[in-house]
Amino acid sequence: MTQITLDLSPELEAQLRTEAAKQGLDPQRYILETLHTRLAANKATATQLPTEKADLLQQINLGLSADMWDEYYALIDKRQTETLTADEHHRLIEISDQIEALNVDRIQALVQLAALRQQSLENVMDDLGIKPVVYG
Repeated sequence: MTQITLDLSPELEAQLRTEAAKQGLDPQRYILETLHTRLAANKATATQLPTEKADLLQQINLGLSADMWDEYYALIDKRQTETLTADEHHRLIEISDQIEALNVDRIQALVQLAALRQQSLENVMDDLGIKPVVYG
């Protein structure tokens, strides 16, 4: 077995000895078990984060199909020319609601991704080439 020597402050050494005693372990065994637990958690987090980031990126990129966008814009055109029927108006509202829900999901995923990356939302959006829409 390889040995590593650590220089500990007296306070940290006392804390380690106290915690080891609470668990009925000698300090060396307590330190080894703590390191194993911490390293295993780090490994699990390291493998989980890329998957979680990939899932968030997939959610960010979800959107309506090209056919749905075509239908949406055709309905918008009909509304502007005042030829929209009541059924078409209802369909336009349905599609608009879907777009709004997708945008809410996208923003939530962007916020989660920013937290995982420990970056601002603006930086993540810039990295992904997402430009905020300014109305006015």
